[in-house]
Amino acid sequence: MRYITKGIALGATLALGGLVAAGTTAASAAPATTTAPAAQTSLYAPSALVLTMGSGASRDDSGVQRAVTLTCMPKAAGTHPAAKDACTQLRSAGGDFDKVTAVKADTICTKEWNPIVVTAEGVWEGRRVNYEHTFANPCAFKAGKGTVFEF
Repeated sequence: MRYITKGIALGATLALGGLVAAGTTAASAAPATTTAPAAQTSLYAPSALVLTMGSGASRDDSGVQRAVTLTCMPKAAGTHPAAKDACTQLRSAGGDFDKVTAVKADTICTKEWNPIVVTAEGVWEGRRVNYEHTFANPCAFKAGKGTVFEF
């Protein structure tokens, strides 16, 4: 019984080896017809973001109530309703989302705690972005959302 098993294994090995050798010969004889795609280069660093807004103290506590996409290079695009203005605001802030969401000092709002969280994830001018900001209430949100989070 042992000899039969070894014989089958030896036969299978020789058969597979023959197939591999035949495939290698056929592949080396045929000219290569496939070429790797050329790497695409761009004059612009990529800028593509997903912006979200939700009720809650953090992204973990809130569900996404609204979400849009924003692409700023090479031109403003995406599902953001004012993509061109949002890109302009981000460029003028140097991509600093803290500057975009800053509430002006002279803003008067109640002290209620009804948090709204905004997030930005993606790439801004070639740099990875993972931003989160919590506004204390809708008044602070309205005063600090700027054009970027106006959706």
